[in-house]
Amino acid sequence: MQVMKWSTIALAVAAGSTQMAFASSQSESNGFIEDSSFDIFNRVLYMNRDFRNGASNTAGSGNGYREETGWGLRTLFESGFTQGTIGVGFDAHTLSSLALDSGRGRFGTGQFDQSSDGSAEKTQTEVGGAIKFRVSNTGLKYGSQFVGSPVFSTDDSRILPEVATGTYLVSNEIEGLELSGGRFTAMSSQTSTDRDTFELKAANIYGANYAFTDNLSAGLHYSDVEDYWKKTYLNVNWNLPIAEGQNLNFDVNGYHTKGDGQELGATDDGKGGLSTDNDLWSIAAAYGIGAHTFTVAYQRSTGDASLYNYGVDGGGTIWVANSVQYSDFVSRDEQSYQARYDLNMAEYGVPGLSFMARYIYGDNIDTGVAGEEGKEHEFDFETKYVIQSGAAKDLSFRIRSAIYRANDAQNDFYSADVNDFRFIMDYPLDVM
Repeated sequence: MQVMKWSTIALAVAAGSTQMAFASSQSESNGFIEDSSFDIFNRVLYMNRDFRNGASNTAGSGNGYREETGWGLRTLFESGFTQGTIGVGFDAHTLSSLALDSGRGRFGTGQFDQSSDGSAEKTQTEVGGAIKFRVSNTGLKYGSQFVGSPVFSTDDSRILPEVATGTYLVSNEIEGLELSGGRFTAMSSQTSTDRDTFELKAANIYGANYAFTDNLSAGLHYSDVEDYWKKTYLNVNWNLPIAEGQNLNFDVNGYHTKGDGQELGATDDGKGGLSTDNDLWSIAAAYGIGAHTFTVAYQRSTGDASLYNYGVDGGGTIWVANSVQYSDFVSRDEQSYQARYDLNMAEYGVPGLSFMARYIYGDNIDTGVAGEEGKEHEFDFETKYVIQSGAAKDLSFRIRSAIYRANDAQNDFYSADVNDFRFIMDYPLDVM
């Protein structure tokens, strides 16, 4: 499902696309302390899921209703790099959560770990760090980190993010070209302080992004998650300015997933066996005019597996158009359509206020039962306001609401009908 990116704690190496003949990022280093920063990020999340038509709440007491409020506190220290040909630095973070309102009968929104009595853990804390090196415009980091690759992406859709452990290299030595590669051996979930919640053996990832022009770019990424699957991802993004205040954007995303080793993430192939083989792609077209953006998208999922699989490689590893608040629209043979409208109120004198509404419809789903085609649809509504100045600058309030419905075949195959509501308050503080 679509994730919320947390820019203040992204630990990807910051290296701009600069020509080799120009001064490198490392040559401009001011020092370990001089370029260091310390940030505090607060998030309060209220969330409820109301399963309709008598559906059971399998994560709690069986009453079909989940409701919890949590507070997450994140601190991030990022040092600068030492001066010289090879720069050395260190990053450290703490992640803490507090259950403000929960209960055994309402547990299960994905914010907290579960205690022995079935209720939410009241408090949790996690500490991590990473050492980093930089030569010219190439950075290498080893340790705990937050990753934003389309084939290995840590999720941040609850009060705390997932954390990956491993090595990640990002290079920007050639103008417009970014190369990346990494090996990760552990992944903690958003609800657990365990170092390796998913028992990840190893995930090797490689990627290349290239900007042909200011308006045309493409990316190719590959991952090999040991004993799970191999994934190849392709993206093409084209922005077409039309006139003053108007533009057209096309975005194409696609995954090819093939089983590997034991195929531990395999799902029903509809033929009495298991498979992870899947092809998932989407194309979106967005027209922007002033404060308004109109988007339409088409997405298709095919292959033997019952759906596109992800999770052990990060809960955010699904960069396609119709992965939205509740459903991903990735069931076997599913084709889905989206219509979306965005409004930025800055054009009307209210900077920081925005609205979004979208509708997604999916059908042609092979549920594995002859004659039972699955169908699903989802309405999403979102309002967000970010304070622009003063002591509370950057404090944001966000309301997200989803209404998910499906026919009986898809209810049994994917999920029961549900109303999903979230109120999110984010407050980033730049301490130094």
